[in-house]
Amino acid sequence: MKKISMRTHVLTGGLTLAALGAGAFGAVSANAATPAAAPAAAVAKADAAAGNTTQSTHLTIEAATEAAQAALDAAKAENQHVSVAVVDRNGNTLVTLRGDGAGPQSYESAEKKAYTAVSWNATTSTLAGRLAQTPNLKDIPGILFLGGGTPITAEGAPVAGIGVAGAPSGDLDEKFARAGVAAID
Repeated sequence: MKKISMRTHVLTGGLTLAALGAGAFGAVSANAATPAAAPAAAVAKADAAAGNTTQSTHLTIEAATEAAQAALDAAKAENQHVSVAVVDRNGNTLVTLRGDGAGPQSYESAEKKAYTAVSWNATTSTLAGRLAQTPNLKDIPGILFLGGGTPITAEGAPVAGIGVAGAPSGDLDEKFARAGVAAID
């Protein structure tokens, strides 16, 4: 019987391991490419006819930009330096405009006012008045109960919020926010 050299033995073993590895990889790849069928009980039909979906109305980016620019223009007409933010129904920022000379804090304040207005479908000045009865409202993250935020509604439901910050009073901020809403009504 012929004796196999150590080199041949190592080379043969290495090739065998490589072949087994390639076969295992192919089996795993083929298995991963074919998703397992979900149990019938776990499958849900999501459509309007089944009654398990809803539709919502959203403000277009064009309308959001028009509202923000109108609010900024109203402030500029009264020589006020403000920032304006428009958020969608979910509180995501659609548009922000920082007017010339607006303070650095006004940008974030405008976003928070817009978010607060759309979240409660009320002006932030109205909500600020509610703090006397419910002071813990101010502890909710991301909101600001100062005048200057106004909801934008469609068929009575909030679809966006507009916030203005930087004028000397919340009343002025809210006046400019209302001018933004009026521009798209």
